[in-house]
Parts: sequence; C-alpha cells; structure tokens
Amino acid sequence: MAIAFLIGILIGIEREHRSQTHEIFAGVRTYSITCITGMLTALLTASTGSGIVYIAALFFAAVCCIITYTKITMYQRIGVTSPITLFFIFIQGVLVGYGYGLFAIVSAVVVSFLLIQKKPLHEFAGNLTREELLNAMQFLAVAFILYPVMPEKKIFGLVDLKTAILIVVLVSLISFLSYVLLRKFGAKKGLCYSGFLGGFVNSEATTGALAGISKKSSGMAEPVLVGILLCNTSMLIRNLVVAFIVDPSGKTTLLMLPPQLAVILLSALFVLRKNKNLCPIGAETLEIKSPFSLGPAFKFGAAFTLILIIGSTANEVAGTAGIYATALGAFVSSSGVIVSITLLAVSGNISYMTAANTAVLASLISTVNKILLSKISGSNELYSISKTVFGMITFTGVAALFLWSYVSGM
Repeated sequence: MAIAFLIGILIGIEREHRSQTHEIFAGVRTYSITCITGMLTALLTASTGSGIVYIAALFFAAVCCIITYTKITMYQRIGVTSPITLFFIFIQGVLVGYGYGLFAIVSAVVVSFLLIQKKPLHEFAGNLTREELLNAMQFLAVAFILYPVMPEKKIFGLVDLKTAILIVVLVSLISFLSYVLLRKFGAKKGLCYSGFLGGFVNSEATTGALAGISKKSSGMAEPVLVGILLCNTSMLIRNLVVAFIVDPSGKTTLLMLPPQLAVILLSALFVLRKNKNLCPIGAETLEIKSPFSLGPAFKFGAAFTLILIIGSTANEVAGTAGIYATALGAFVSSSGVIVSITLLAVSGNISYMTAANTAVLASLISTVNKILLSKISGSNELYSISKTVFGMITFTGVAALFLWSYVSGM
C-alpha cells in the first residue's frame, strides 16, 4: 500500500503542478486512490478470481473516456495525456498488487520525467525537419526490423550481423542527439558550441565546415581554430564512449584513458589560452548531414566491418604491427577503427592493450587529419596556426602513448 500510495503521489504532484496553467481533472488524491485501488484489486484476485481486474479496468477506461469527451466538448481542449496517465496509474497499482513493485516504480519515474519535460520534448521534436524525422524513422525501422531476424552466424568468424546493427544504432544515436543540439544551439551560441557538438556527430565534416568559414572573412582564423580544437576534443571523448559501448567491461576504455586524457587536457589548455571573445555569437549553421540518414549509417557499418576483417587478416599476417597499421583507417572514420579493434579484443583475437594502443593511434591520426582539412578547406592563416597547435597535440599524444605502453609493460 505504501508503494502504491507513493507512486500515486509522484504522478499526482506533477499533475497538480500542471494546474497552475489550466484546470485539471485529477490531482494528488485521485491518482493516489486510483493506484491503491489497482493494488487492492490485484490482491482480491486471490479469492475472487481475475475477473475483478477486468471489471475495474473497464471502469477506469470508461472514466478516462468521459474525461477525454468532457475536455474536448466542454473545455475545447484536445489532449489525452491526463486520462491515459490515470489509466496508467491504475495499471501500476495492479503491478504492485501482483508483486512487481520494482517495475511499477521504474515505470512511474520514467512517466514522471516525460510529464515534467513536456516543453523541452516538444522543442526537441520541433527542431527536427521533416527530412530528418523521416531519416530517423527509416533508420530505426531498418535497424529494429532487421535486428531480430538476423542470424547469429559470424562473418569470417569475427562479428555477427546482430552485433553490427546494434553497434551502428548506438553510435548513431549519440551522433544524432548531438546533431539535434547542434542545430538548436550551434548558430545561437557561436563557434565554440558548434565545434564541440559537431565533434560528436562527425569531426571531419565539422572541421571542414568550420575551416570554410575562415575563408569567408578575414580575422576568423583564431575563432575557427578554437572551434576545431573543441571539435577534436569532443571526438576524443566520443571515441572513449564508443569503446565502452563495444566493451562494457571497460577494459579497453581504461587502457585508452591515460594517453587520451593527456591529449584532451592539452587541447583544453590551448582553448583556455585563447580569448573568450574568440567564439563569436551568430556563426553560420554548419551543414552536416543527419547521422540517422541511411547512407552515413550504412557507411559507418561497412567501414568498421571492413576494418575488422582487415585487422584480423593483418594480425594473422603481420601480428601486432598489422593491427597498428589499421589505425590508418581513422582518415576515414576513427570511431570505425575503434569499434572494429575493440571487437577483436572482446573476441580474444588480440590483447586489450593492443586494442587500446591502436584506438589511441586512431584518435591521433584523426587529430593530424584536422591539419589536412584546414589546408584543404581553410585559409592560409588557419593552416599556419593549426599545423603548429595540432602538431604539438599529436606529439604530446604520441609521447604519452609510448610512456603509457612502457609503464603498462613493466
């Protein structure tokens, strides 16, 4: 009864808070009584049979229909959140009565979050264009329809298609959330926000877009450099997260952390040395393709699968040196390299230390790639300062990697 009462209180308080903006049909008392009623109904089934649950469910369904009809006809308000939440609370009470209290509590917390975050969620959905929403639906449909039916037979004895699809979905989800934040805050907050958020989506595309800005107006080289530094920093953080997704034990991530952290800290020092005014507000919106469109998603999946096969073959032919050579794939996708190398470590084909060192090398190669992109897409001034800054960062990263490998091997 205490659990049912507290669940009703939790949802009811949020509904009462909503009454500050408009009239509500149910508050703390109604939701608490409804949840307790569901709990008692479930307990009664021991002596009366399960029919009483059906009768109570029909009663509350009828109440919810009456509330919905009244809202639409009398108050001219369209919405079914309140009646659906009331029926949800009844179900939570039934779950508690049947002994599934933990499920009920977790569900109530999740629903409370959805109710409280109404405005941010609406804004989040509103920031998506029709094309981006369609891309997301296509991507998720393909992923979650293909995922259950895929055979668990491994490709070349390395990775099964189910694992490949799941990894693509998780990595793309991180990129997509950053992409939405980039579209919402990037241009409003300036180059710093654009660079940092863009690095989680696609560091190469973000660097190219930022470098292009340095050509459009004089004096933009320093602000653009700060944006690219933050882009590279977020790329390094993302690579640590990707390694943890593929290897939940955290072994690869922990072995990557010391040299990777040295590079992140040095990048942060370079950013702090620059004037805060070097992140102008109102920068141009970066044109980066949605990571939920099928093209980039399948390219990422194909890239890490190909690198995985190449890495396994290189390991058989050239040993550890062959594995380290696969880090060159970071010129195309550093996260693809890290996914494939970590999978090899998880499957036992290579050691975790070798996987971590290769992953850090991939991150450093992606860092060097920022110099090339500045040369190709940016101004001469940007290229001049970026090769010095990123050269120092790369040198520090290589030194930290060698030092860490020596200390770990002792």
